[in-house]
Amino acid sequence: MEKKSYAKIFKIILWVLLVLSVCVLVWGFLTGFEANDGAATNVLLFWAYIVLGIALAAVIGVGIYIRATTDPKSLIKLGIVCVGVVVLAGIVYLISPGNPAVGFSGPVPPTAGELKLTDTLLNLTYIVGGVAILSIIAGEVVMALRKK
Repeated sequence: MEKKSYAKIFKIILWVLLVLSVCVLVWGFLTGFEANDGAATNVLLFWAYIVLGIALAAVIGVGIYIRATTDPKSLIKLGIVCVGVVVLAGIVYLISPGNPAVGFSGPVPPTAGELKLTDTLLNLTYIVGGVAILSIIAGEVVMALRKK
């Protein structure tokens, strides 16, 4: 009974988001994406951010709910992972230089805070990508060693 009600609620939410997304997209095409200083483009980008936020909140919220109901002790592990991610992001933020943009020719130069945040996100991307590649390689090596 409970699964059916959750599935129905999610289905309704998905349909509402789909209809709203199509309406925003059609509005953007009707008004022109370059007209009004790109207002339609800004609206589409903000709508994409909103939908992404809703999706992340739903996935995280449902995941936490399922973990809490099936195995409450796993929430401690989840909390440790979240603290680890925050600590990693903090360390990367502290070591990111925020150097000035070389060859920038735009009307408004980025601020020092924007440059530091950009460097932080790039460095986090490099670290997470490197760890993903290393974990794939290590996983294959471990599987190969276990088969022998």
